Parts: sequence; structure tokens; C-alpha cells
Amino acid sequence: MKKNLSIRVKITAWFSGIMAFIVVVTFGIIFWVSNSVTQKNIQDDLVEIVESNVDEIEFYQEKNERKELHGDQYIEYLDGYLEIDDDFLDQVNGIYSSLYEETGKLLYGESPSARSDVEIPFSDGIVRKITWDRNAYYVYDRLLSGYGIDGLWLRGMVSQNQGTRQLQWLVRLSMIALPGLFVVAVIGGYWIAGRTLRPVHQITRAAAQISQGQDLDKRIHLGSGTDELHQLADVLDNMIGRLDKAFKTEQQFTSDASHELRTPMSVIMAQCEYTLENTRTPKEYEDALKVIWRQGRKMSKLIEDMLCFARLEQNKDSYPKEAVHFSTLVEDICVDMALLQSRNIVLDWEIEPNIILVGNAMLLTRMITNLISNGYRYGKQNGRISVRLKRESGILLAVEDNGIGISDEQQEKIFERFYRVDTARFSEGTGLGLAMVKDIAKYHGGTVEVISVLGEGSRFTIKFPI
Repeated sequence: MKKNLSIRVKITAWFSGIMAFIVVVTFGIIFWVSNSVTQKNIQDDLVEIVESNVDEIEFYQEKNERKELHGDQYIEYLDGYLEIDDDFLDQVNGIYSSLYEETGKLLYGESPSARSDVEIPFSDGIVRKITWDRNAYYVYDRLLSGYGIDGLWLRGMVSQNQGTRQLQWLVRLSMIALPGLFVVAVIGGYWIAGRTLRPVHQITRAAAQISQGQDLDKRIHLGSGTDELHQLADVLDNMIGRLDKAFKTEQQFTSDASHELRTPMSVIMAQCEYTLENTRTPKEYEDALKVIWRQGRKMSKLIEDMLCFARLEQNKDSYPKEAVHFSTLVEDICVDMALLQSRNIVLDWEIEPNIILVGNAMLLTRMITNLISNGYRYGKQNGRISVRLKRESGILLAVEDNGIGISDEQQEKIFERFYRVDTARFSEGTGLGLAMVKDIAKYHGGTVEVISVLGEGSRFTIKFPI
């Protein structure tokens, strides 16, 4: 079958071929079975008529004038008469009945063999098939017995073609009905195939529009349905939605990263131009280098965070998981970060021992460090940061501070990349810390929640499944 034919035509062609085969086979079976049944019925009718006529022949010494008037036939035989009752069926539905002497002499009735002067030997009670002059006949003989009729034979004959004539109406009906059924089935199959494949055309059109217009906002929208094509359309809609979201996130990420990198680069370039315009004192050169160093460190931190995001999203194999002694890890980080004592903020911790978590130690360290660093960055003078780790329907890690807090409307945005609250816009943060916390928690099957009151502090809780 040609490859350039549509699926609809291919399905219809296969369906038509099968239907044609079924029609031919059905016609053959109907003809064969009907012919067999018809021939059997003809033979049964032949036997029935002959057996019925046996009782209609009697021998009398004298005629009965009254019966003769009513249609009974009398034939002189020996020293009396053979009475053929008026109920004797000499020709019915092509079946001929005739009465013979034992010598083969025809006494009464009509027979095709008698007309052709063909001698057919008698055989009592057996249906035989006799062929002469390219014609086939069924023959059934009965030997009569009784007073005056001993030695007589009653023969029934019927042409085999009688069944063929009876089949003609069935053949004509089949020749009309079966091709008509074939045509209706082919047209119906073509219509059903088109209706079934209609969603495929809709999917193709939607995909072409998306491909040509680069518009991922379009959807297939087949509507309600549970068949395979509706399931495929739903999967494709979900996939396109995820791609759309991913592309928009990538575009936003690229835009935000460019914006974040542009500021330190502008500061570095401006500082270099200012310093190189004229000869400066050693102190001015030192101050300029310090500014460049701070901005370079900020860029380095930003690039490192962006690289971590890229690896988490595209190549998770970069961060293999293993059994981590989480209690020890959290305690070591707290001990190290407690030495910062930024703005005289005190860090305390309460850690349940022997908690094991399957994960990546480097990512978990970055997650905890980001949370504690936020506590230092947005904490109050002489404030506090509390870290708690325990088992409670899972593994719970909580980092709480009494810093500036977060407003309700900002709590929904703080986990977005490059988002920073207004008071922290010009801090040393990159705006990726909490977004990274959320992604790392998600990578380990965890969730992050925040409870915060503006001016009173914030509590970040991460829950990992056991």
C-alpha cells in the first residue's frame, strides 16, 4: 500500500478488502448450505409423496360407479380393476408418480424416464440419483403388497434441477443484498474512519500553528472524552503547557540574570573608567579595587547560583543522593555559622540526634546555609536565629528569626527567582537564595512553608518524607 495515502483511505481499503472477502465467503456458504438443504428437502418430499400414494392404490373385482364419478380412476388389471384414489398425487412440485408392473410396463401416471424410453431397474425404499442425457434425477421406488397388487411398483421421480430453480430467488436476493451491504459497509467505514481520525487532524493543525507561529499559548482542546486520542490530546496539552511555562521561566530567568549582572558590571566599568581618567593616590586605587572586588564577588556568587539551578533542572545526575547523617550535618553548619555574630545576632539550635536523610550533602548544606544567612541578613541588631530539627510525621527542619519579617503579599513571591523584598533590594543577596531552598527541598521530595509577621520575624519550615 502506498505510503502517500492517508490513514483514512488505508483503513477504508483494508476494511473494504475484508468486507469483500466476507461477502464472497458468505455468499458461497449461503449457496452451498441452501443447495444442500434444498436437495435434502426435495428428496424428503419425493419419499413423502410416494409413501402417501402407496395407500391410494387398491384392487377390486368390480368398479364402484359412485367413486368413479367422484374422480377415482379404474384400470383393468388381471381379472379385476386397480382403483387409483382421487387423492393420488401424480404430479406435485415437479415430482412425478407412476405405477409399473414388475416387467417395467407403465400402468398409470407419468414419468420422465417413460417419455425417454429409459429402463431403470427397481429398488425398494432407496432414493437413488440417476443421470441420463446430462440430466440428473432422484428416483424412489416402493414395492406394493396386498390383495391383487403384489408385484406392482410405485415410482417417484424428480429432477435435481428442481432444487436449482427453487434457489434462483435466493441467489437473486443475495446478489442484490450482499453487494448492497458491502457498499453500505464501505461508506460507513469511510465515515467512521474520518470521524475517528478527526481528532488527529485537529492535533496536527494545532501542532502546525504552534510550530509556525511559535505560540505556545495554543492548545488542542478536544473536549470531553476517554478514548486514546482524547488521552493523547490531554497529554499533549499538558506537555505544551509545561513547555510554555518552561520557556517563559527561561526567558524571565535570562532577563533577570542579565539585569542582575548588568548592575555590578556597570559599577566595575564606571569604577575603572573613573580611576583611569587621572593619576590617583594609592588610597584611591585601593578603594577602587575594593569596589571592583565586592562587585566581582557578587557576580561570582550569582553565576554559581545560576549554575546550581541549571544542574538541578537539566542534569540531576550532577547531585547524586546517598544516606546523609542529617543531624550531624545541620549541627556542623550551625557551629560554623554561629561564629559570624553579624550585628550581634545569636544563633542557637536544638537537634534531634541520629536523623538520616537520603540526599545530596552539598545541596543540603547550601539550603541550610541560605536559610541561616537570610536570618543574619534581615535580622535585627542583637537578635536571634533558632534552628530546630526533629522527627514529626516526617523530618522537620525549622529556621526562625526575629528580624524584619515579610508582608503577606510578599510571602507568595519570595520563592521566585531574583525576587527580593524592597528593603533588601540593595543588599548583597542575589535574589536566588530562597528560590534555591525551594528547589533543593523539592529535589529531595520536601516542601517549604513560611510563617512571617512584618516587623516581628519569620519561620521557615521544611518537611522531608521519611
